[in-house]
Amino acid sequence: MALDRVSQPRGEQQFGAAVTAELPGLYRFARSITADGAEAEDLVGDTVLRAIERQAQYRGEASLRTWLHQILSHLAVDRARHQAHELSVEDIETRWRDDAYSVDAEAVVESAESAGEMRDALIHLPQHYRSVVVLHDAEGWPAGEIATALGISLPAAKQRLRRGRMMLVSALAHGKERRAANSDVPLSCWDAREQVSYYLDGDLDTSARTALEAHLAGCATCPPLLQALAGVKASLGALHDPDSVIPAELAGRARAHLAGAHVPSDAKG
Repeated sequence: MALDRVSQPRGEQQFGAAVTAELPGLYRFARSITADGAEAEDLVGDTVLRAIERQAQYRGEASLRTWLHQILSHLAVDRARHQAHELSVEDIETRWRDDAYSVDAEAVVESAESAGEMRDALIHLPQHYRSVVVLHDAEGWPAGEIATALGISLPAAKQRLRRGRMMLVSALAHGKERRAANSDVPLSCWDAREQVSYYLDGDLDTSARTALEAHLAGCATCPPLLQALAGVKASLGALHDPDSVIPAELAGRARAHLAGAHVPSDAKG
């Protein structure tokens, strides 16, 4: 049922209650297409804020569920632009066109049964394809509703689903190979990267610090990230100049505001 475009408290309460009812589904969707729970929470929060801002624009042509997922999907696409870890659609189609290309089906299915490995594989799909696969195969949405939510044609939605499924299988297969290659490296890269900020601040206990340093010693990609974090942190510290002088005009305005704020009301005027 379409929600009325009203500004009265009752209308706002109805809208808020309706949006609240959609939050579990929004979070499931966000959690499936993002790298971690914190990012998913940010996406859902931004979606709710955007929905409140655009409440007057919702006229009920599509269901509220579809409209909210459309907002979240657009926000996710904006955040995911130019992600280097994403698979190339062209490369995947080239692989699948090659009669010699195949995967270990048993290993892929075994990986898919692990929520962690599935999320790791999904995050390698470009956002456009990831959203379609999750909405269709995880949430059970029909292709028509997905097309409406994403603002694409029905044939485009079906093509993204086809390509997305192929990319997901290849990502799961590649993930197993990647884990085998890194089997001697303590911690996963993501686990290590979650801890490097605490490492810089000296907030890791001995065991966690030892595991992280062992990972850094055997990983080719994480040490430069740690070096960059340390360098940026140091550069930010250099911005603090104790000898900097506040502009006189700004200082004068600030003093005037502060003085005015402390003048007793009966002394004014």
